[in-house]
Amino acid sequence: MKPLKALIVEDDRFMATVLADMLEHHRDIISVVGVSSTGNEAISMITERQPQVVFLDVELPDMTGFEMLGQLEGINFQTIFTTAHSDYAIKAFRFNALDYLVKPIKENELEESLNRLLKSNDNSIAIKNALLNIESKSVEEQKLVLPTQQGTLRFALKQITHIEGEGNYSYIYLVNGYKELSSKNLAYFEDILEDKGFFRCHRSYLVNKHHIMELRNDAFILKSGFELPVSRRKKIKAKNWFI
Repeated sequence: MKPLKALIVEDDRFMATVLADMLEHHRDIISVVGVSSTGNEAISMITERQPQVVFLDVELPDMTGFEMLGQLEGINFQTIFTTAHSDYAIKAFRFNALDYLVKPIKENELEESLNRLLKSNDNSIAIKNALLNIESKSVEEQKLVLPTQQGTLRFALKQITHIEGEGNYSYIYLVNGYKELSSKNLAYFEDILEDKGFFRCHRSYLVNKHHIMELRNDAFILKSGFELPVSRRKKIKAKNWFI
């Protein structure tokens, strides 16, 4: 198999050089065909050199990495985002099931990312979904992306009534009465959904405010009639959150 053609989009020259040197150790599977420092330059190089993989910095001098992707007519390459440590950016990547590397990039994390790259098919659909989420005016319309062994699941947040944690797994309950099993634990969902209208009301439950009818005594009553317990230590916080 020929090495995959890779483009590095990074405005920090030192960081770009370090990543290029690290990728040189994997030249049997990946070959750097260019380095760009701006979004506009990257668009031209993508069109000209047709890379199969783009290592894309989130913050560029002239635009964000997502804005750059949004200006392309088509996305026919794999994307691995790079970012300085940012909780907000990382939450966005996890919410949209996008691959990313935190700078300064560690060799073992790069290797893991390259292994995922070789095993995956095409993440362009996830990219398009992320762009739609960014453009969405309503949080409830944003779609949560969950890779599974059977494929990729996508749920508009308004479809999810609550999430129940069970050890290292979670059950996602939907408005149609169905539930989906995820290999992610409840702490994972709490981290990426706490700023999207969800609240950890109990050690075992995460609830979507959109589907709550009332807070009665020590439980959230959902519009479906389902009751979710509110732990004693979360009672005051739950009341303030729901008001």
